[in-house]
Amino acid sequence: MGFDPAFALSCVPTILSAIGTTLLVAAVSCFGAATIGFLFEMARRIGGIAGMASGFAIDFIRSTPVLIWLYFLYFVLPFYGIRLGSMTVGIMGLSLYYSGYLAEVFKAGIDAIPKGQPEAARALSLSRRDTVIYVIAPQMMRNIAAPLGNYFVSILKATPYLAVLAVPDMLGRAFDIASETYRYAEPLVVAGLIFLALALLISYGVKRLERRLLAGGTR
Repeated sequence: MGFDPAFALSCVPTILSAIGTTLLVAAVSCFGAATIGFLFEMARRIGGIAGMASGFAIDFIRSTPVLIWLYFLYFVLPFYGIRLGSMTVGIMGLSLYYSGYLAEVFKAGIDAIPKGQPEAARALSLSRRDTVIYVIAPQMMRNIAAPLGNYFVSILKATPYLAVLAVPDMLGRAFDIASETYRYAEPLVVAGLIFLALALLISYGVKRLERRLLAGGTR
Protein backbone atom coordinates (compact mmCIF):
# COMPACT_ATOMS: atom_id res chain seq x y z
CA MET A 1 0.00 0.00 0.00
CA GLY A 2 1.73 3.14 -1.26
CA PHE A 3 1.60 6.72 -0.10
CA ASP A 4 -1.68 8.38 -1.10
CA PRO A 5 -1.29 12.17 -1.63
CA ALA A 6 -5.07 12.68 -1.80
CA PHE A 7 -5.55 10.96 1.55
CA ALA A 8 -2.69 12.98 3.01
CA LEU A 9 -4.39 16.21 1.96
CA SER A 10 -7.63 15.04 3.53
CA CYS A 11 -5.78 14.65 6.85
CA VAL A 12 -4.60 18.27 6.90
CA PRO A 13 -7.78 19.92 8.31
CA THR A 14 -8.10 17.40 11.14
CA ILE A 15 -4.46 17.71 12.16
CA LEU A 16 -4.48 21.50 11.81
CA SER A 17 -7.51 21.66 14.12
CA ALA A 18 -5.12 20.81 16.97
CA ILE A 19 -2.46 23.38 16.09
CA GLY A 20 -3.86 25.79 18.68
CA THR A 21 -3.44 23.21 21.44
CA THR A 22 0.11 22.44 20.32
CA LEU A 23 1.15 26.10 20.23
CA LEU A 24 -0.56 26.82 23.56
CA VAL A 25 1.24 23.96 25.28
CA ALA A 26 4.56 25.03 23.76
CA ALA A 27 4.15 28.72 24.67
CA VAL A 28 2.99 28.11 28.26
CA SER A 29 5.67 25.46 28.78
CA CYS A 30 8.34 27.83 27.45
CA PHE A 31 7.19 30.57 29.82
CA GLY A 32 7.09 28.12 32.72
CA ALA A 33 10.51 26.69 31.91
CA ALA A 34 12.02 30.19 31.60
CA THR A 35 10.49 31.30 34.91
CA ILE A 36 11.60 28.20 36.84
CA GLY A 37 15.01 28.19 35.16
CA PHE A 38 15.61 31.84 36.04
CA LEU A 39 14.63 31.19 39.67
CA PHE A 40 16.94 28.17 39.76
CA GLU A 41 19.84 30.27 38.50
CA MET A 42 19.15 33.11 40.94
CA ALA A 43 19.05 30.60 43.80
CA ARG A 44 22.28 29.00 42.61
CA ARG A 45 24.02 32.38 42.64
CA ILE A 46 22.97 33.02 46.23
CA GLY A 47 25.17 30.15 47.33
CA GLY A 48 24.92 28.23 50.57
CA ILE A 49 22.28 25.53 51.01
CA ALA A 50 19.92 27.19 48.51
CA GLY A 51 22.68 27.30 45.89
CA MET A 52 23.64 23.66 46.44
CA ALA A 53 20.02 22.53 46.31
CA SER A 54 19.41 24.50 43.12
CA GLY A 55 22.56 23.14 41.48
CA PHE A 56 21.56 19.58 42.38
CA ALA A 57 18.03 20.14 41.02
CA ILE A 58 19.39 21.50 37.73
CA ASP A 59 21.77 18.56 37.27
CA PHE A 60 19.09 16.04 38.28
CA ILE A 61 16.55 17.46 35.83
CA ARG A 62 19.03 17.48 32.96
CA SER A 63 20.02 13.88 33.67
CA THR A 64 16.51 12.41 33.42
CA PRO A 65 14.38 11.78 30.30
CA VAL A 66 11.35 13.98 29.73
CA LEU A 67 9.07 10.94 29.64
CA ILE A 68 10.06 10.12 33.21
CA TRP A 69 8.67 13.47 34.34
CA LEU A 70 5.47 13.03 32.37
CA TYR A 71 4.85 9.50 33.64
CA PHE A 72 5.70 10.46 37.22
CA LEU A 73 3.30 13.40 37.26
CA TYR A 74 0.52 11.49 35.50
CA PHE A 75 0.77 7.99 36.97
CA VAL A 76 2.62 8.30 40.30
CA LEU A 77 1.13 11.43 41.87
CA PRO A 78 -2.43 9.97 41.89
CA PHE A 79 -1.20 7.35 44.39
CA TYR A 80 -0.61 10.26 46.78
CA GLY A 81 -3.99 11.85 46.13
CA ILE A 82 -2.78 14.39 43.55
CA ARG A 83 -4.71 14.07 40.30
CA LEU A 84 -3.96 16.45 37.45
CA GLY A 85 -5.41 16.72 33.96
CA SER A 86 -3.36 15.50 31.04
CA MET A 87 -2.88 19.03 29.68
CA THR A 88 -1.68 20.29 33.07
CA VAL A 89 0.68 17.35 33.44
CA GLY A 90 2.08 17.95 29.95
CA ILE A 91 2.77 21.63 30.59
CA MET A 92 4.23 20.96 34.04
CA GLY A 93 6.42 18.13 32.76
CA LEU A 94 7.85 20.12 29.86
CA SER A 95 8.30 23.21 32.05
CA LEU A 96 10.23 21.30 34.71
CA TYR A 97 12.33 19.36 32.23
CA TYR A 98 13.44 22.35 30.17
CA SER A 99 13.92 24.59 33.21
CA GLY A 100 17.17 22.76 33.90
CA TYR A 101 18.50 23.59 30.46
CA LEU A 102 17.27 27.18 30.53
CA ALA A 103 18.95 27.69 33.90
CA GLU A 104 22.25 27.04 32.11
CA VAL A 105 21.24 29.47 29.36
CA PHE A 106 20.55 32.17 31.96
CA LYS A 107 23.89 31.39 33.62
CA ALA A 108 25.75 31.93 30.35
CA GLY A 109 23.77 35.11 29.61
CA ILE A 110 24.53 36.60 33.02
CA ASP A 111 28.19 35.57 32.96
CA ALA A 112 28.57 37.39 29.63
CA ILE A 113 27.62 40.72 31.27
CA PRO A 114 30.69 42.80 32.16
CA LYS A 115 31.36 42.54 35.89
CA GLY A 116 31.55 46.29 36.13
CA GLN A 117 27.81 46.61 35.46
CA PRO A 118 26.57 45.09 38.76
CA GLU A 119 29.40 46.84 40.62
CA ALA A 120 28.31 50.18 39.17
CA ALA A 121 24.72 49.42 40.21
CA ARG A 122 25.87 48.76 43.78
CA ALA A 123 27.90 51.97 43.73
CA LEU A 124 24.71 53.81 42.81
CA SER A 125 22.98 52.20 45.81
CA LEU A 126 20.55 50.20 43.67
CA SER A 127 18.85 47.36 45.49
CA ARG A 128 19.46 43.76 44.42
CA ARG A 129 15.97 43.63 42.90
CA ASP A 130 16.48 46.84 40.89
CA THR A 131 19.91 45.66 39.78
CA VAL A 132 18.41 42.43 38.43
CA ILE A 133 15.44 44.17 36.74
CA TYR A 134 17.09 47.26 35.29
CA VAL A 135 20.75 46.27 34.81
CA ILE A 136 21.16 42.50 34.48
CA ALA A 137 17.88 41.41 32.82
CA PRO A 138 17.98 43.74 29.75
CA GLN A 139 21.56 42.82 28.90
CA MET A 140 20.95 39.15 29.66
CA MET A 141 18.00 39.05 27.25
CA ARG A 142 20.20 40.27 24.40
CA ASN A 143 22.69 37.52 25.20
CA ILE A 144 20.17 34.67 25.42
CA ALA A 145 17.70 35.60 22.67
CA ALA A 146 19.05 33.01 20.22
CA PRO A 147 19.42 30.02 22.60
CA LEU A 148 16.09 30.83 24.26
CA GLY A 149 14.41 30.77 20.85
CA ASN A 150 16.13 27.49 20.01
CA TYR A 151 14.79 25.93 23.19
CA PHE A 152 11.31 27.17 22.34
CA VAL A 153 11.63 25.23 19.10
CA SER A 154 12.83 22.22 21.11
CA ILE A 155 9.81 22.48 23.41
CA LEU A 156 7.54 22.70 20.37
CA LYS A 157 9.11 19.53 18.97
CA ALA A 158 8.69 17.83 22.37
CA THR A 159 4.92 18.39 22.48
CA PRO A 160 4.29 15.09 20.63
CA TYR A 161 5.38 13.32 23.83
CA LEU A 162 2.05 14.46 25.25
CA ALA A 163 0.29 12.05 22.89
CA VAL A 164 1.07 9.32 25.43
CA LEU A 165 -1.16 11.25 27.87
CA ALA A 166 -3.98 11.57 25.32
CA VAL A 167 -3.49 15.32 24.97
CA PRO A 168 -5.27 16.32 21.73
CA ASP A 169 -2.24 17.85 20.00
CA MET A 170 -1.35 17.47 16.33
CA LEU A 171 0.40 14.13 16.75
CA GLY A 172 -2.54 12.87 18.79
CA ARG A 173 -4.88 13.80 15.94
CA ALA A 174 -2.56 12.06 13.46
CA PHE A 175 -2.63 8.88 15.56
CA ASP A 176 -6.43 9.10 15.77
CA ILE A 177 -6.62 9.13 11.98
CA ALA A 178 -4.10 6.28 11.74
CA SER A 179 -5.99 4.10 14.24
CA GLU A 180 -9.25 4.63 12.37
CA THR A 181 -7.91 4.05 8.86
CA TYR A 182 -4.88 1.81 9.53
CA ARG A 183 -2.85 4.18 7.38
CA TYR A 184 0.06 5.69 9.31
CA ALA A 185 2.34 7.17 6.66
CA GLU A 186 0.05 9.96 5.44
CA PRO A 187 -1.09 11.48 8.78
CA LEU A 188 2.38 11.22 10.32
CA VAL A 189 4.01 12.84 7.29
CA VAL A 190 1.46 15.67 7.38
CA ALA A 191 2.05 16.21 11.12
CA GLY A 192 5.81 16.19 10.55
CA LEU A 193 5.61 18.77 7.76
CA ILE A 194 3.45 21.06 9.89
CA PHE A 195 5.94 20.82 12.76
CA LEU A 196 8.75 21.59 10.30
CA ALA A 197 6.93 24.67 9.03
CA LEU A 198 6.28 25.92 12.56
CA ALA A 199 9.90 25.36 13.60
CA LEU A 200 11.18 27.26 10.56
CA LEU A 201 8.81 30.17 11.19
CA ILE A 202 9.81 30.41 14.85
CA SER A 203 13.51 30.19 13.97
CA TYR A 204 13.08 33.00 11.46
CA GLY A 205 11.29 35.14 14.05
CA VAL A 206 14.02 34.47 16.63
CA LYS A 207 16.74 35.53 14.19
CA ARG A 208 14.92 38.78 13.45
CA LEU A 209 14.45 39.44 17.17
CA GLU A 210 18.10 38.70 17.86
CA ARG A 211 19.22 41.17 15.18
CA ARG A 212 16.96 43.86 16.61
CA LEU A 213 18.21 43.29 20.14
CA LEU A 214 21.82 43.40 19.02
CA ALA A 215 21.18 46.55 16.99
CA GLY A 216 19.55 48.17 20.00
CA GLY A 217 22.48 47.23 22.20
CA THR A 218 25.03 48.87 19.92
CA ARG A 219 23.37 52.26 19.89
